[in-house]
Amino acid sequence: MGVSKFKTNSLKTPLKYSSFLAGNAAYVAPFDVNYLVLAGGAGGSNGGGGAGGYRESTLTSLAVSTNYTVTVGAGGAFGNGGSVNGTNGSDSVFSSITSIGGGGGAKAGANGSSGGSGGGVGRGNQSTPVPGTGTSGQGNDGGENNTGSPYGSGGGGGAGGTGGTSTGAGGTGGAGTASSITGTSVTRGGGGGGGGSAEGASGGTATGGGGAGTASGTNNNNGTVNTGGGGGGAGESLQGASGGSGIVVLKYLDNLTITIGAGLTGTTASPSGGYKVSTITAGTGNVSWVY
Repeated sequence: MGVSKFKTNSLKTPLKYSSFLAGNAAYVAPFDVNYLVLAGGAGGSNGGGGAGGYRESTLTSLAVSTNYTVTVGAGGAFGNGGSVNGTNGSDSVFSSITSIGGGGGAKAGANGSSGGSGGGVGRGNQSTPVPGTGTSGQGNDGGENNTGSPYGSGGGGGAGGTGGTSTGAGGTGGAGTASSITGTSVTRGGGGGGGGSAEGASGGTATGGGGAGTASGTNNNNGTVNTGGGGGGAGESLQGASGGSGIVVLKYLDNLTITIGAGLTGTTASPSGGYKVSTITAGTGNVSWVY
């Protein structure tokens, strides 16, 4: 499943007064906001954690002096490959837009969890476990395990691609998606690599903020903060890695001024090319704008 991208020139200029409103000083034009809403990535276990759900488009006809909810989802906790799946990431929100937290990577012989992107299948010779499924328009499914020795695990799904199926080594984490909403291209939403095994299989690689898988020892390849990347999986009954937190990015015309409310951590870049960009990296609260 691909993820749609907005065009950088898609913001509308403020509506002009109609002939009916021309003499009404109380009229204030609505405005549009380009957004990137990325949920928290999931934790890995044996299977790699799925990336947080990724949504990027335009929300139209917002009103000034009105509160809009923003939540930045946290990354999910790691699981133990012998007994516990990785935990799903938390949802991120901007107004009516909700991105779903990534699905946890599976323990040995278990299904990957579903989410924004799905978690990878855990190690083992069982053919019945299935990868976690991704949410349509937000991410992709996790990858399959290898049912013969060496027993590698599946990679977590990413915003831009399905998690890799193990062919011995752990499956690769699903690809992330690049965005230039901030003015610089950044790839986010990569799935975690699947865990390898003691039979000699290495862990799966990962990009786009996902953590790579490992074959032995505790996996500290967590998803990168504010990329929604899935945590890497680990081999045998070992500890996987945690998912990365999400992010909310808002782009709007530079004749508007945003207030980032209490409970949120965020910054606003200097105007460029007729727009401002606010990046919110943690918390839950409200944002509002005035001309």
